[in-house]
Amino acid sequence: MNIMKKAVFTLFTLLLGFSVYAQDLTKAANLAKYNDADTVLPGRVVFIGNSITEGWVRNSPEFFESNGYIGRGIGGQTSPQLLMRFRQDVLRLNPAVVVINIGTNDIAQNTGEYSPQFTMDCIRSMAELADYGGIKVILSSVTPAGEYPWRKEITNVVEKIDALNTQIKEYAESKGFAYIDYNSSMRDEDGALIKEYTIDGVHPIKEGYAVMEKIAKRVIDRELQ
Repeated sequence: MNIMKKAVFTLFTLLLGFSVYAQDLTKAANLAKYNDADTVLPGRVVFIGNSITEGWVRNSPEFFESNGYIGRGIGGQTSPQLLMRFRQDVLRLNPAVVVINIGTNDIAQNTGEYSPQFTMDCIRSMAELADYGGIKVILSSVTPAGEYPWRKEITNVVEKIDALNTQIKEYAESKGFAYIDYNSSMRDEDGALIKEYTIDGVHPIKEGYAVMEKIAKRVIDRELQ
C-alpha cells in the first residue's frame, strides 16, 4: 500500500468509527472555522493543532504576522479531527512547511478512549499527505502537563505524554522529518508545565509561548533554507 493509499485508508477508517452521525462530521472537524480564511493568500508556514496553537496566535500575533506564519489551531481538537480538516486547512494553502502539534487532547480523551496507536496513525497520515504534496513536515512534541483540569480522572499524564513524544520523535527521525522539542524546555522536575509559563497547567501564556517561539523558529528557518 503506497503512502497516499495508507493516508486515505486511515482517514476512511476514522470516519467509519467516529462516534457522531454522518451529517455532523463537518461540525466535529469544525471545517467552518477557517473556511473563508483559507481562500486568502497563503503563508509559507502553517501551524496546525489544538488550543495550544490557537492560543499562540491570540497571545503572540506579532510572531505569526512578522514571519508570515499562519495559525490553524482549534481548541479541544484531537488528532482525528485535525486529519479530517488537514486537506482544507493545510493542503489547500500549499505552504512550504507545515508544523503539526497534536496529542494532548487525545490523552485527555476529548473524543473517546485514548489509543496511542490510533493517535500515531493520524499523525502519520497527516505527515504523509503533506510529504506527498511536496510540503516539508515538522512534527512537534506535546507540551508538558501534570494533569488535565477538565479531566482530573485521567492518570499518569506525564508518562503518557512522554511516551507519545518518544513515538513522534522516533517516527520523525525514521522519515527524515524535522522535530521540535518544546517539552524539554518547558517542564519542571515533575514533568509538568513550568508554572510561570501557564495559567492552568496545560495552556501556555505569553511567557511560555516566548520559549516555544525561539525553539520553533530555529527549526523552521532551517527547513526553509
